[in-house]
Amino acid sequence: MKCVVLVSGGMDSATVLGIAHASGYEIYALSFKYGQRHHKEIKCAKKLTAYYNAKEHRIMEVSLDVIGGSALTDTRITVPQNRAGEEIPVTYVPARNLIFLSIAGAYAEVVGAEAIFIGANEVDFSGYPDCREAFLTAFEEALATGTKAGVEGRRIKVLAPLLHMSKVEIVKKGMEIGVPYQYTWSCYVGGRKACGKCDACKLRLKGFEEAGYEDPIEYEH
Repeated sequence: MKCVVLVSGGMDSATVLGIAHASGYEIYALSFKYGQRHHKEIKCAKKLTAYYNAKEHRIMEVSLDVIGGSALTDTRITVPQNRAGEEIPVTYVPARNLIFLSIAGAYAEVVGAEAIFIGANEVDFSGYPDCREAFLTAFEEALATGTKAGVEGRRIKVLAPLLHMSKVEIVKKGMEIGVPYQYTWSCYVGGRKACGKCDACKLRLKGFEEAGYEDPIEYEH
């Protein structure tokens, strides 16, 4: 069995990578430099894919910073701290997962992979529309109708094993299967140490604390 795993270098993608490995897949990893504020996650992605002996690890450049519209790709937009409310935050990158999954679908066709793994989550998430089950189901159907593999009956599955899991459950699952969280990075800001204040840091810290484990990375606060 072959699969493509989207590996950002964050804790969710690391957990998904661990799940794919534990499930016996031959892993073809895919990461993106998309004009994000920092590349600390890319460095982590390299360590993670080496740890799990990925067959290939491709790092592609997609210049989403040219489009802008997100605090993660435009330094003029401040990364929020202590955010309240249910609105889609400024850390949302327009159509990011749609673009990444499209490239992953092409990669899967080329290497003959039967599945794409993504660390999307709609429980402890920031309200991103491209992390929802409805989107992933629709995208899998698009792959089935818009690719050579799909029309020839070789449907490519889109697997999101963390979709309905809380951060606590994700940490527990990762620790159970030995995910090396010391090689991950979640902070939006990207300093020498994680800021501990942005949405991503807070969700991560809360998950480790409530799961009863110490987060192995360093924080400024």
